[in-house]
Amino acid sequence: MWFDESMFYQIYPLGFCGAERENDFGEVRHRLSLIEAEIPRLKELGVGAVLFNPLFESERHGYDTVDFYRIDRRLGTNEEFKALVEKFHEAGIRVVLDGVFNHVGRAFPPFKEVLEKREGTDYRFWFNINFWGNSRYNDGLDYENWEGHPELVKLRLENQDLQNYLMDAVRFWIREFQIDGLRLDVCYLLPPWFMELLRRTVNAEKSDFFLVGEVIHCGNFQQNISPERLNSITNYECFKGMISAFNSDNLFEIESSLTRLFSSQPWALYTGKRMLNFVDNHDVIRAYTALKEKRNLLNLYTLLFTMPGIPCVYYGSEFGAEGDKSDLDYKLRPFIGDIDKTGHPELVEHIKKLAAIRKNSRALSYGAYQKATIMNRNFSFIREHEGERIIVAINIEDHDCTIRVEEAEGTDLLTGQVRNLNDIYLPPFTTSIYRRN
Repeated sequence: MWFDESMFYQIYPLGFCGAERENDFGEVRHRLSLIEAEIPRLKELGVGAVLFNPLFESERHGYDTVDFYRIDRRLGTNEEFKALVEKFHEAGIRVVLDGVFNHVGRAFPPFKEVLEKREGTDYRFWFNINFWGNSRYNDGLDYENWEGHPELVKLRLENQDLQNYLMDAVRFWIREFQIDGLRLDVCYLLPPWFMELLRRTVNAEKSDFFLVGEVIHCGNFQQNISPERLNSITNYECFKGMISAFNSDNLFEIESSLTRLFSSQPWALYTGKRMLNFVDNHDVIRAYTALKEKRNLLNLYTLLFTMPGIPCVYYGSEFGAEGDKSDLDYKLRPFIGDIDKTGHPELVEHIKKLAAIRKNSRALSYGAYQKATIMNRNFSFIREHEGERIIVAINIEDHDCTIRVEEAEGTDLLTGQVRNLNDIYLPPFTTSIYRRN
């Protein structure tokens, strides 16, 4: 499928476009042109799909949805977004939206009707309401929310009318905007039957529709990646493993995760499945900020693009943008105009190379994973598929090293050099990607 072979690029549109933090529900601001202006650059970078965080009308950050049928007025209009999707498609880039089905904002009209009419509206069955309690907002009733956040009202997905409403909204997004996929926010809280309902709904519209679930825990969610449910889930285990391994000079940490998830061992969790891989996103510290040894930045992205799964780059991180979780995470979601695009040209070029290498290697998209060698500060592994054999070698030390892998002659896909692969020589803080000849 197209998503197996694509490099994803994540955009948090409210931040990217410099939108106001609070929605005043007043005049429409026309900011989507800021995203359109980046399309040629993204195509040159090698992006095959763009993953948007919430776009629909909300009160603040996008995850407190108010209207599932309208683009947030801080960004633009439905017509403008439809035109934006067409521009992406013309550039050969697919479009995936963020589907927030677990909760809504307090200004969501059905919930506002419950606050007004209480037991006098059937919308009360869309939520888990306690009419004998009282909320932090002194509503004279209480309700289930998302993880202690009363501004995010939990939806009661078991309700048939609510299911119909949400599935109609999904059909609208596909038919109106021609989107290619959905990210399911807090997927770990969605019941399996809801994922199956969603899969049936989207398949009836587009047979190659992509569904990826947000899973922030490191447990076993393999049952959710199936033809009846999702195509992929987010790979937080390897995200944490990569950053920690590089910062502690202990590559055993990430290798153990790769073996646990993708090896040929019968107990491996996701062998033959594709997870969505990343080194940062809108919820976690930027990779450049998190990485103690900045000279390992290129190594980090090499691993992202060569490990099993689908690589996803967060907007601005290709420039080495920094950001931490202070100020309610807003530093993680900056205006694109505030990002210095000139500081790390070597990283931009490296990502271009990695995207091109992966696009032209079925082994990197579909190949099995096999550890070759592992030491604290250097590591090599093999990806193999249909006769193509890729050997990846990484050195995170401040001096050169030689990794013995006992392979035949191969071509370094980063440099074009042909070498004997019995011993792979690596300068400090470098990586090689070889295709065996």
